Amino acid sequence: MSESVQRRLGTSDAVGRGLAAMLGTGVFAVWTPAAAAAGPWLLLAVVLAAVVATCNAASTSDLAVAHPESGAGYVYGRERLSPGAGRLAGVAFLVGKTASAAAAAGVFGSYVLPAQPTAAAVVVIVGVTALNISGVRWTARGAYTLVGGTLAVLLLVVVSGLLGGGREEAASAAARTLDTPVAPQGGVLGVFTAAGLIFFAFAGYARIATLGEEVRDPSRTLRRAIGLALGITLVTYLLVAVALLVGLGTDRLATEAAPLVALVDSGPTSSLGVLVRVGAAVASGSALLSVLVGVSRTGLAMARRAELPSALALIGSRGTPWRADVAGGLLAVVVAVLAGPAAAIALSACSVLVYYAVVNLAALRMAPPERRWPMWASWLGLVLCLGLAVLLPLTQVAVTAVALAAGWALCTLLGRRAG
Repeated sequence: MSESVQRRLGTSDAVGRGLAAMLGTGVFAVWTPAAAAAGPWLLLAVVLAAVVATCNAASTSDLAVAHPESGAGYVYGRERLSPGAGRLAGVAFLVGKTASAAAAAGVFGSYVLPAQPTAAAVVVIVGVTALNISGVRWTARGAYTLVGGTLAVLLLVVVSGLLGGGREEAASAAARTLDTPVAPQGGVLGVFTAAGLIFFAFAGYARIATLGEEVRDPSRTLRRAIGLALGITLVTYLLVAVALLVGLGTDRLATEAAPLVALVDSGPTSSLGVLVRVGAAVASGSALLSVLVGVSRTGLAMARRAELPSALALIGSRGTPWRADVAGGLLAVVVAVLAGPAAAIALSACSVLVYYAVVNLAALRMAPPERRWPMWASWLGLVLCLGLAVLLPLTQVAVTAVALAAGWALCTLLGRRAG
């Protein structure tokens, strides 16, 4: 009989881990393409993205308590729907999180080495992949430190913007403009497109939802932790969005590669711009570390079921699936080189929305006694995930569709051969 994980975590522990996962890459990068899509309605898009994240977190937390094993949506889809649905969730997770890793690396490059962002992105992916292979992980204390540091940096950004950031058109010497994959839209459709992009910045909430085996009184603790973490993140993102709109204006915000640095550099706290760069580097680096771990572990779970090459299931002497780590790193490098951060964010958002559509559908198959959240949350999450996914930039939607179809077909073929 296997031993159970000890239930040591309380609400504050779960909230801290959720914030550490959410306050990462997105808050430093998502505003540019989102502002291009939503225009002055950016704040409404932030709220809509938070609603989608809350619904998805509700479904995930219920399923995580019922299925406490690695693989998350891949397992939920297989157990509650069908093997094919599980494969779709697994492939969507791999595509989405690989693109997310590329986006995190791109943010690192844009803030740390704006003259050569792609080269910096490749270097940081290689470095983080090596750390993952060696077994390096963020400790709980490190996660709390990261949250505090990121919130301090974002407070600096908010103060700078509200005290009168630079609406002037001349950007600082360190800033550069960005070619976004989002055509200026505005209106209702633009708000939905922006919400799909901003959803990328909320994606870490799943870290809370999967703590079902580790928290005391899961039914009560998970509900509180999800609500508090998403509430704190929503307020933080709204304040940052207001500061950016006030300090830069919609038009300039829609073209900045490093909008938070541009705001601080052109405001009364310009001498502190280096702190924003450091904060972006640490946040994106830590996000990259955790995202690539998730990619390799999902790849490991699928390889063990013969739906990916069995070589990816090999565990090295350090106790890590090093081949899966290397494969995830290589794919992230390819995406980072072929697509900039904004395009990678759109690709990641589209894939992850498909992933959570499967999760919500799986949650709808749960019996009432298994549920801690109302069924309407799963229905709303399913509808919004599908709606936001198809309203993302057309190129990224098309690329996502091709990647998911090809990946699903490959996994199905491998599975049938093994069977």
